[in-house]
Amino acid sequence: MIPWARRLLPRNAAGSLSTSSASQQAEDHHRQLEAYRYFLPIQTRWQDNDQYGHVNNAVYYSYFDTIINHYLLRYCGLETSLLISPLVGFMVTNQCKYHTPIGFPQVPLAALAVEKVGRSSVCYRLALFPPKPTMELPSVNHHDLIDGFFFGHPKLAQFDTLACTTGSSVHVFVNPATSKPESLPEDFRNSLQKLMSAA
Repeated sequence: MIPWARRLLPRNAAGSLSTSSASQQAEDHHRQLEAYRYFLPIQTRWQDNDQYGHVNNAVYYSYFDTIINHYLLRYCGLETSLLISPLVGFMVTNQCKYHTPIGFPQVPLAALAVEKVGRSSVCYRLALFPPKPTMELPSVNHHDLIDGFFFGHPKLAQFDTLACTTGSSVHVFVNPATSKPESLPEDFRNSLQKLMSAA
């Protein structure tokens, strides 16, 4: 929770939001750029802003959905046509934590890691990193938007190393005809395991 927001809560509510040191350490780790393996610049839009001039809280979920599905389509071979796809991903849980705001026309960097690959499910860890305050707008090109980039890429230097937003999601992949969980193909699983986070 943003420190100033805690002061707005009633005294007993603020106390109930305290976290254990282990969960705080995990959250601190999830805010670090090095906790992620795949990155995609996101162009914010004027309509993303709310009346306070910040990206509205619900919009962050669409940014996270974009990077997940971008990776699945580009690197895992996910088919989007129900007529030919052997798998359909159902999002069964989503969570987002907001640390600092961003707004249009910033170009933040969405980040993706995989925490666990099950028989038919995938647990994702997500974050959004703002551009470094010293820069106007990050220099991204067509290839960055088509391919994204992986940890170690020089363009990561244009972005802050501390996430403004973190989140997690779980996909369960099902057979589109039966809506029952379906085992992930080996090549699909291998592509996801390349994004396994370090902790």
